[in-house]
Amino acid sequence: MTTLGTPGAGSLVPDPAIPGPGTGGAGRPDSAVPWWRDAVCYEIYPRSFADSDGDGVGDLPGATARLGHMRNLGVDAVWITPFYPSPLADGGYDITDHTAVARDLGSPADFDALVERAHALGIKVLVDLVPNHTSDQHPWFREAVAADPGSSARERYVFRPGRGQDGQLPPNDWQSAFGGPAWTRAQEPDGCPGEWYLHLHAPEQPDLNWRDPEVVADFERIMKHWLDRGVDGFRVDVAHTLFKAQGLPDAGPGQHQDIHRNHLMPYYDQEELHPLFRDWRALLDSHPAPAGAVPPGERVMVAEAGIFDRERLARYVSPGEMQQTFNFAFLECPWDGAAMRDVIEESVAGMQAVGAPVTWVLSSHDVVRPITRYGGGQVGERRARTAALLMLALPGAAYVYQGEELGLPQVQLPDDRLRDPLWERSGHRERGRDGCRVPLPWEGHAAPYGFSTAAPDDCWFPQPADWAGLSVMTQENDGDSMLTLYRTALRLRRDHPASDAALKLEGPDSGEWFGFERGSGLRCVVNFGAQPLPLDDDAEVLLISAPLDGRSIPQDTAVWMTHKEYDSE
Repeated sequence: MTTLGTPGAGSLVPDPAIPGPGTGGAGRPDSAVPWWRDAVCYEIYPRSFADSDGDGVGDLPGATARLGHMRNLGVDAVWITPFYPSPLADGGYDITDHTAVARDLGSPADFDALVERAHALGIKVLVDLVPNHTSDQHPWFREAVAADPGSSARERYVFRPGRGQDGQLPPNDWQSAFGGPAWTRAQEPDGCPGEWYLHLHAPEQPDLNWRDPEVVADFERIMKHWLDRGVDGFRVDVAHTLFKAQGLPDAGPGQHQDIHRNHLMPYYDQEELHPLFRDWRALLDSHPAPAGAVPPGERVMVAEAGIFDRERLARYVSPGEMQQTFNFAFLECPWDGAAMRDVIEESVAGMQAVGAPVTWVLSSHDVVRPITRYGGGQVGERRARTAALLMLALPGAAYVYQGEELGLPQVQLPDDRLRDPLWERSGHRERGRDGCRVPLPWEGHAAPYGFSTAAPDDCWFPQPADWAGLSVMTQENDGDSMLTLYRTALRLRRDHPASDAALKLEGPDSGEWFGFERGSGLRCVVNFGAQPLPLDDDAEVLLISAPLDGRSIPQDTAVWMTHKEYDSE
């Protein structure tokens, strides 16, 4: 049997070795390589991150006060999900003003302070751009509903007359991603039922019409506003949805049931997206930057594009368009070695075709947390640790969602605390995403664990009673904790930048195990199979996700190692 390295002294190598301000976190030292190609970005969901004023809701000053956590973790950038004014029909993604700050989250001055502090720590800042829809309370939509059919106010959105006698049926068969029809009938100014408006998500999120020049111009204004405030890039929400097929044809049965058919839907992945993204890229590459921000030409856009055809997805990061696009195929992959190997190889091949890096992601504010997704309990934790080392060893960029580095599980919240529109729209069949949005535990032995000074029941979401052992403070003093694993992995990742050579996975076609060279002498091996995998004698283990079985790698374990002959060169 192939052997793969010998265990070094100790299973983990906890070494803070945190970079100083201005050096970034996990990026390679080669300044000729764009920072975003192998950046590690940390996602902050502000309402659940840290509360500074005791109202039970996380806010921007709270995030600023905790930026040292990201610095100690060793990330290059933070992405902040929407902090804009919102009625919160969909967790802040229903926005009434795309250039303001929600009052319960802070002020424009608080945002400026966060950006200034992050830049001082060598951390870049990305914010959410939400271009597909607004809130139904947005001034534009309120004006549209009050206007007559065919008016310029309605042209900013997608209004259409209904089908059937008296227009009582929706204009087509499109279904919302949150369940139910993607159309809601508006009441006309005279009080009678009238046209229908499109919402691919919740009814409170009417879709914008991206063929209307006023929409295009306003989002250029929005982007310039945040660039002028020092942001270093944008995460583009549902980037694949902006344009809909001309004529709005029916989509047919099976909508939202097979993600691998997403690119075939008439409301996704339309050709007109790409000229728009090229215009946005030109804007980012030319608009002046304030002091402290990255200069034009170094800003980044990352697409949230739910497209699973690798060639179609690669078009979002073609030269002159966005630089990154989340690899949801990796996130959605089951815990199976053969499936994981296929996803990695296909993802790398797809991005190499356009000269872009793969952007790996294990979790976000929209999906079940890895520990729970991979089986829960000790099995889920072991696999989540292994998946983390696999992801962080792969060449390309990576995103880490808050709490992932703490090993937080998905929380089963009480029914009366659920906020996600999926809960109501599904007729209480789908609990939605709230269980991964529970506030972080920072310190202490009882809720709210340093997240807030508010009473636990008054916090944004209630925290479990058994999270004391998962707090940042507890894990900082534990050499075998998930937090130590992430910190160590990010340090080693920085010390061993990825090679420019094409990634080559080695191992049996069955996927029982596979290994690869990251570069700079670092090799990652993951064993999915039940059979322990022996190690070579000439390799030194740098990091392991779980204890070794003597001189072998047990099932569901990842190892980072380097060969002694490489060290001696």
